[in-house]
Amino acid sequence: MNGNGIRIEGLKKRYGKGDTAVDALKGVDMQVAPGEVVGLIGPSGSGKSTLLKCLGAVIGPSAGRMTLGDEVIYDDGWKVRDLRALRRDKIGFVFQAPYLIPFLDVTDNVALLPMLAGVPNGKSRAQAIELLTALDVQHRASAMPAQLSGGEQQRVAIARGLVNRPPVILADEPTAPLDSERAMAVIRILNDMARKFQTAIIVVTHDEKIIPTFKRIYHIRDGVTHEEAGEGRSLD
Repeated sequence: MNGNGIRIEGLKKRYGKGDTAVDALKGVDMQVAPGEVVGLIGPSGSGKSTLLKCLGAVIGPSAGRMTLGDEVIYDDGWKVRDLRALRRDKIGFVFQAPYLIPFLDVTDNVALLPMLAGVPNGKSRAQAIELLTALDVQHRASAMPAQLSGGEQQRVAIARGLVNRPPVILADEPTAPLDSERAMAVIRILNDMARKFQTAIIVVTHDEKIIPTFKRIYHIRDGVTHEEAGEGRSLD
């Protein structure tokens, strides 16, 4: 088990000072259990991007507390010395665009992260193949990114996000460029991977096709989150 999954308490983020200060986050509370996928939705300018950047240790909050897995990473200040290592080892990212490295084949795109973390090349590639197999794209292991379909590229990107077995995955509009069938396939995969690896996953989305699949949804408006039960519509 990956500890607490994601726990956010009283998270605030202020940009600027004095009369020009803007409070992007005003006290966000949020919890995602290991093995759970939740949706995060809200209008442009509501604080979604700021929240994701704070969770991803890209920017520092102004106040509050964040726990990822079994580690408190922020408590009115960073509790982790090496934020780059934190992002590499504790947080998986899946973006709207796959951002695969064009001159590496599929296996090496996925294996690169553990290699950079010091895992031997053979073991890194074995981990990559295991995930590619779980995502049913192992037959493309030697292909270059340009040879893949859009759906295959997104599966490889998900494998890359999972390869270091992070307790947390942040998925930012992962289905935006996909048609309904491929969008549902991506959400099904994220749910399967969450259960299999006990990963806590937040999916930021505007995609009306996938919102009914979430069992829990956080709306963010004016820097504050509101939790509600989702439909939890079957993915079968």
